[in-house]
Amino acid sequence: MIRNITFLFFLLTAYTQGAFSQTDSLGRNWSPYKTSLKVDGPAIAVGIGLNVLGFKLIQNKEGLTESELAQMSKNDVPAFDRFSAGDYSENADKLSYYPFYASFAMPVALLLNRNVGSKAGQVMALYLETMAVTGAMYTITAGAVNRSRPFTYGTAAPLGERTKKGAQRSFFAGHTAATASATFFAAKVFSDFNPESKAKPYVWAAAALVPATVGYYRLRAGMHFLSDNLIGYAVGAGAGILVPHLHKKANNNLSVVPFGGASYSGLQLSYTF
Repeated sequence: MIRNITFLFFLLTAYTQGAFSQTDSLGRNWSPYKTSLKVDGPAIAVGIGLNVLGFKLIQNKEGLTESELAQMSKNDVPAFDRFSAGDYSENADKLSYYPFYASFAMPVALLLNRNVGSKAGQVMALYLETMAVTGAMYTITAGAVNRSRPFTYGTAAPLGERTKKGAQRSFFAGHTAATASATFFAAKVFSDFNPESKAKPYVWAAAALVPATVGYYRLRAGMHFLSDNLIGYAVGAGAGILVPHLHKKANNNLSVVPFGGASYSGLQLSYTF
C-alpha cells in the first residue's frame, strides 16, 4: 500500500504543469474549479510530508511474538467484526489488487473527456492533493494505532505473516481508502465538468462499486475487519468528493440581499439564469 501510493505521487507530479492557470477573458479553457499555487502548493507539500511521517511511524511498529499470538482470542474482537477473525486467503488478497490498481487509472481516463482534458494539469494537481490527503490520514492512523489483522486470530496464515509488524496495520483499510478516493474523485470531477451528462449515474455507480469490491476481497483475505473497510471507504470517498468540491468556484449568479423598512425586514434571494 505504501509503495503504491508513493509511486502515484511521483506519477501525478508529472501532470501538474499549468495546473494553476485560470480561464482567459473569453471563457476558453473553462473549469468549475479555482486553484492557487499559494494555497494548493503548500497543501500538497504538507500532505506528502505527513505521508513521510506516517511511513516512519509504520516502519517503527513491532510485530507480535509467538507467545502473544497464543494468548489472542476471537472473543477479544468486537461482536460486529468477530465473524472474520481468523480468516485468511492468499487468492482473495491477490484479487483485491486488480480493482485497486484499476481505480488509479479512472481519474487519468477522465482526460479523454474534452471538457476535463482541457484542464488536465489542474485536474491532476487536484488528484495529487486528494491522494495526499487520503494517504496522510491513512499512514498517520496506521502508524499510531495497533490493531491486529483478522488473520492473526487463527492459524490459517503462515506464522511468519502473523508475526510481521505489518500484521498490526488493520485499522483502517488503506487499499479501500485509496481506491474510494480515486474513484469518487473521478466521479465528482466528471460531474462538475459535465453537469448535464446522462452518464453521471453510471459513473457514480462505478465509483461506489469498485472500492466496495476491494473492501470485500480485503475482508475475505483476512487483511481487514468490516469496520476497517467501512471507515476506509468513508475516508477515501470523503476526500475524493470534498477536495474538488472545496475548490469549486463561487456561484456568482446567486445573490442574497437584506431589505427592510420601519416595521419589517427580510432577505431578498435572487438567481440570474
